[in-house]
Amino acid sequence: MSDRADARGPANRRRRTTISGAAGGGGAATGRQANGSKLHDVGEKPRQHPAKSKTEDEVQGHPGECREMSGQQLADSPRKERSAAEDINERLSCHVLQESLLSSASGYSNYRGILNWCVVMLVLSNARLFLENIIKYGILVDPIQVVSLFLKDPYSWPAACLIIASNVFILAALHTERRLALGTISKTTGLILHVFNLISLLIVPSATVLSVTSITPVGGVLSLGVYTVLFLKMYSYQDTNRWCREIRQAKAKRLTRSYSCPSVAQSNGSAVHTHVSYPGNLTHRDMYYFVFAPTLCYQLNFPRSPRIRKRFLMRRLFEMLFFMQLLVGLIQQWMVPTIQNSMKPFQEMDFSRMVERLLKLAVPNHLIWLIFFYWFFHSSMNFVAELLQFGDREFYRDWWNSETVTYFWANWNIPVHKWCLRHFYKPMLRKGVNKFLAQTAVFLVSAFFHEYLMSVPLKMFRLWAFMGMMAQVPLAWFVGRFLNGIYGNAAVWISLIIGQPVAVLMYVHDYYVIHYGSST
Repeated sequence: MSDRADARGPANRRRRTTISGAAGGGGAATGRQANGSKLHDVGEKPRQHPAKSKTEDEVQGHPGECREMSGQQLADSPRKERSAAEDINERLSCHVLQESLLSSASGYSNYRGILNWCVVMLVLSNARLFLENIIKYGILVDPIQVVSLFLKDPYSWPAACLIIASNVFILAALHTERRLALGTISKTTGLILHVFNLISLLIVPSATVLSVTSITPVGGVLSLGVYTVLFLKMYSYQDTNRWCREIRQAKAKRLTRSYSCPSVAQSNGSAVHTHVSYPGNLTHRDMYYFVFAPTLCYQLNFPRSPRIRKRFLMRRLFEMLFFMQLLVGLIQQWMVPTIQNSMKPFQEMDFSRMVERLLKLAVPNHLIWLIFFYWFFHSSMNFVAELLQFGDREFYRDWWNSETVTYFWANWNIPVHKWCLRHFYKPMLRKGVNKFLAQTAVFLVSAFFHEYLMSVPLKMFRLWAFMGMMAQVPLAWFVGRFLNGIYGNAAVWISLIIGQPVAVLMYVHDYYVIHYGSST
């Protein structure tokens, strides 16, 4: 028996080795698989798995586990076949579920190339119009004619003299505040003096422009514009100092600029700017800094920039000179001929020709308005601010994205908006005035000044600018109520592109009829 067992020993050992090797290579193979038999039952070739080798005792001691693992392999095989088929389909497929880019459901928003295309088309179309203008009228740009727009007589400068005379009103406001701070005049007397000074700032220059025949319309607009800015500045000056006096009378321990405006952290760098408090601000230096600063709202301590950036200053100066020449050239070469050709359809009341002339004028007028905006609100005001180290450079916001009319008027001219908000709109709300009535009152004041700057220099009163500004109230209501998003933005742009040339043609037509109608 022992000899027979010894004789079978190597065979058993060989079989055990084979089974053990098969278990290590297959992980779940049966005894027949270990002997090299093929998987005719499953229909699949044995796969190699990174399982550890099982000993003989594990294989012989757990026959049910081997059957379990073989059944799991049978179940996983169709799944693996499906995943392999899906992988092949993914590699060969070229279509997926998706929306077109121009559909709103796609979520696509990068239209930069289309914007560049619009710019290119705009440049090409305007280049064609400009070339047509040159061919038809020749070169009309005349620098000498520009000088004649400001001066009728080179030896008489009434507009410049009127601007210089504005120092009288500036000094009157300063000395009135000094007397009020010292207590030498009463509060009522000071109020009367300020009211008289502010009314004089509007009446004296307008009376001068209307009475002096040597003042040209352009010179009148320039001088009245300066006086209008001074009126708003002096109103803010007396209002802010009055607030400081009220706090001082309330026995405040420390008076800083936080009483008049929110405090702004200063970073002066190498420059040293003294921090003043009331009444230490009532000096000529402080007054004239405010007069020339690019703001309409007074405060005791303005935010200051660390230093004057010479390169920035020179860039702004170059832009000012370049865009000024460009504006003059476009007005002479493009606007003036179009306006002159528009007079006959207006006189004959040819409606179709009037609309055609209006649309033809809309393009150069709007382009000139955009250039003027950049020249004034960016180049000129940044130049003055850099020269004076004035730190608050928010002269405009993203008005071009306006989806409502009120958003446009609140963001395209920030200095005026801040003045209206601080000295007119919020005080009315504090007194219990309805919000809509307060907004209407703001538009009413704006309409008055627009008409003031147009009718007085032209020496005729037609109220076109006044009605145009007041028309913004129902337009703002309509756009805010019925138009949203891009439709509201389109409505704002249409009102800017069409509304301005309508007012220009109205005033030019009336001026032409009054001054040249009898001769023609």
